[in-house]
Amino acid sequence: MSKTRRVMLKLSGEALAGDKHFGFDDDTIRAVATQVKSAVDDGVEIAIVIGGGNFWRGRQSETVDRYKADQVGILATVMNCVYVSEIFRAAGMKTKVMSAIGIGDIAELFNKDKAVKLMKKGYVLFCAGGTGHPYFSTDTGVVLRAVELECQEILLAKAVDGVYDSDPKTNPDAKRFDTISISEVVEKRLGVIDLPASVLCMENHMPLAIFSLNEKDGIANALKGKINGTRVTVQ
Repeated sequence: MSKTRRVMLKLSGEALAGDKHFGFDDDTIRAVATQVKSAVDDGVEIAIVIGGGNFWRGRQSETVDRYKADQVGILATVMNCVYVSEIFRAAGMKTKVMSAIGIGDIAELFNKDKAVKLMKKGYVLFCAGGTGHPYFSTDTGVVLRAVELECQEILLAKAVDGVYDSDPKTNPDAKRFDTISISEVVEKRLGVIDLPASVLCMENHMPLAIFSLNEKDGIANALKGKINGTRVTVQ
């Protein structure tokens, strides 16, 4: 019997805002929900982390210091998970929001054993609050939760369709990698994820895949293991 596929999906907060570039765009979220449901119906176990960029970018204020700015970003990820999880429920999925910080009945504190049990029962797990600490990005929170939940892969839905050797927006001759090692990503400073997250991937042998958020059925395909983008290996 083949092992059930369990993956971590990272969505950017900005992507959820659609053309509004701030807050939420329900049509955009519903489109994501439809694709996720397709994978859930096929038996894929899914955890999701959402960035907070549709509300707050960590260092956007010259008045608020880094520590407090990061706390605001942590709260933004909680808001995103609570809102998006409700759209997913409306699409017919069971959801659970767990956070690195407990917030009453809004989001309970992350518990690995309970989280795994829920995923095995078909719940989509939303992991909010990053690591729960300032000075760590959402990238680090994604890898941390993926390792804890024993996911097979981290899926990064981005505005670009993979990892390139230079910026494809400014260089029409930029080369896309089909496969690249995480050590090469770090060495060439390709910016897939930040350095602490990259090290965590290497130490725990957690592979990544990067694909376009805008590709038709791109999320559904990636969740089922069909990557039209770049695979980042840890070998």
